[in-house]
Amino acid sequence: MTSVLFKNGSLLDPTHAELLSGHEVLVEDGLIKEVSDQPIKSNSARVIDLKGRTLMPGLIDLHVHVIAVEFNLPRVATLPNVLVTLRAVPLMRAMLRRGFTTIRDAGGAGYPFKQAVEAGLAEGPRMFVSGRALSQTGGHGDMRARTDYMPPDAPCGCCVRVGALGRVADGVDEVRRAVREELQMGADQIKIMASGGVASPTDPVGAWGYSEDEIRAIVAEARGRQTYVLAHAYTPEAISRAVRCGVRTIEHGNLIDEDTARLIVEHDAFVVPTLVTYEALASVGGKYGLPEASLAKVADVHQAGLRSLEIMKRAGVKMGFGTDLLGEAQHMQSDEFRLRAEVLSPAEAIAAATLVGAEVLGMTDKLGRIMPGAFADVLVVDGNPLKSVDCLLGQGEHIPFVMKGGHIHFDELERA
Repeated sequence: MTSVLFKNGSLLDPTHAELLSGHEVLVEDGLIKEVSDQPIKSNSARVIDLKGRTLMPGLIDLHVHVIAVEFNLPRVATLPNVLVTLRAVPLMRAMLRRGFTTIRDAGGAGYPFKQAVEAGLAEGPRMFVSGRALSQTGGHGDMRARTDYMPPDAPCGCCVRVGALGRVADGVDEVRRAVREELQMGADQIKIMASGGVASPTDPVGAWGYSEDEIRAIVAEARGRQTYVLAHAYTPEAISRAVRCGVRTIEHGNLIDEDTARLIVEHDAFVVPTLVTYEALASVGGKYGLPEASLAKVADVHQAGLRSLEIMKRAGVKMGFGTDLLGEAQHMQSDEFRLRAEVLSPAEAIAAATLVGAEVLGMTDKLGRIMPGAFADVLVVDGNPLKSVDCLLGQGEHIPFVMKGGHIHFDELERA
């Protein structure tokens, strides 16, 4: 594996408010070997002169759906498995090109996607997969139209449709079995639907998801395998129920209030806002096939996004970085930084995509910082992201160099 010595640049450490000048970084065997404010000597490393550019850790997106290849999720669930898989591959590569070296898939992608990336069959970020999200009948993961019903001869829950983001399971015994099946099939964590949602056809945004007994059973099964549960939830009631039942991360949280934000802090839980997806749904969702029933629900949560950030910031909620984009809008991934910068400082927005992301994933010693022993997930950036997040926007135009686990995926330094 490539050994690389970075010189003559500024180091972005998310635990510091300013760039650290005069630091050198040595990468060996896929890990950060040494970080020093003194010259580092190596007889075998390729030396990269950063020429004053910024060296920073790879970014972490905690809420993606790599198999959401179209806006119309009910239709995606009916597409042939091979077609969904092949359409997902360039989406993963594009995420890596934008500097996202780690992603948590929040429903849909299973272990084979992760396996393909690790084996080098597909180029993409390091993946933490949730398998299929669990939903009650008529919930956010139930993509049937109102004219459909669940036939008695339907495929069993463990049958895999690659385009399905979720699966339906009801009752304590059934959800326990569903969790066990998803974990057996390689899920790193478990996703549940704890409220209604936008992209699903029949559940109001304010609807409660699973009963508390069901949520507790799901959490217990996940903890029994030393992992955790993330929950789609919008309203204060839905968020509070999930957190009190042991859910570790709340996804979206747009309609949160002050009391609920404080409750999250008390339970040492996290929230992963996904502001950019509502901008995408509102602006181009209809053009790309989002059903009318879903378009009508977008307004309920779109305008509340920035206000939710203000509430959570005041309460001290730990916020991860997520995007939740669908189909043709996935190119807007980095715009989440632009939206958050309206409320948060650049340093806070970057911490969400590095330090907090690593903490959520249980990888604080391996991800989110450039420090000895961490995975060598390294970006070279033109500009200072701590002054302005603009250099992180777009499709990687200001990120000429991307390394993941010591492997150089993109190197345009000579042209930059």
